[in-house]
Amino acid sequence: MFSIIIPTLNNLNYLKLCIESIKKNSNFNNEIIPHVNIGSDGTLNYLKKKNINFTYTKNNAGICEGVNLAVKKSNFKYVLYAHDDFYFCPEWDLILKKEINNIGHNEFYLSGTMMNNGQIKFDCGNSFKNFDENKFLNEYKNYNYYDFQGSTWAPHVLHINTWNKVGGFSEEFYPGTGSDPDLNMKLWKKGIRIFKGINDFKVYHFGSIVTRKFPKDEKIKTESGNLGSKIFLLKWGISINFFKRFILKSDTIYKNELPKQASFSINYFMNLIKCKINYIYVKYIYNFKKKIKLSNEINYH
Repeated sequence: MFSIIIPTLNNLNYLKLCIESIKKNSNFNNEIIPHVNIGSDGTLNYLKKKNINFTYTKNNAGICEGVNLAVKKSNFKYVLYAHDDFYFCPEWDLILKKEINNIGHNEFYLSGTMMNNGQIKFDCGNSFKNFDENKFLNEYKNYNYYDFQGSTWAPHVLHINTWNKVGGFSEEFYPGTGSDPDLNMKLWKKGIRIFKGINDFKVYHFGSIVTRKFPKDEKIKTESGNLGSKIFLLKWGISINFFKRFILKSDTIYKNELPKQASFSINYFMNLIKCKINYIYVKYIYNFKKKIKLSNEINYH
């Protein structure tokens, strides 16, 4: 039913918990395809022992390249992108299947609701060591958000044809920051208008484990700060915040698919002007392209 793509970077204990939750709490025979960056912590041996298909790079290829590689091994028509520090709630795949059936076509981008580190504050532990799985499973249904417009970026689901149509993640957003809104923008440009976050599709999210694990390691780049937002601005001419607020209508209650064009208003145009001024500054004054090139030469791979 679903091909679950999980990029991971020396995060074996969380990856184990994530995979175990998928196997335990799924209704369908889904496939799990991690992309292993580096994998010097035993991840490779674990996946081989469990007979789990995966892709691998010796270096930290980042989220975008890693996910793109893993998707190529997909055998199912629905691609689900997940973090390795997620714990999937029971019946998550049944909930998604019902939602897809209700939509009746494949022109959509669906995402889930994150608990603990996300929309819903529900503390069942901040690491794999103190995660209270019984508490979580017994109480998670009591904590709710709402079906919302826009996206949480991950977990997200889309049809493989849609994924291929836009070429997956854009790898210039290495190691990953900014790639999710960029994917949404590419989908928007292709006419996708269903961007829906589903309350009942829940995951427990421990939150930025890898980023916290390697904050000062110059050889392992896990975060690009606001670099991704500048790449997005130069690529699309608007900011990520503008895109989320005025086009995706993010975090508002989901009512229907989005209109073909964004709704224009004085506020819209005032913020659009701010975007254009920022674009000129970043491109011509900040001299951003040279800094990106230098940064890539120093940090990439």
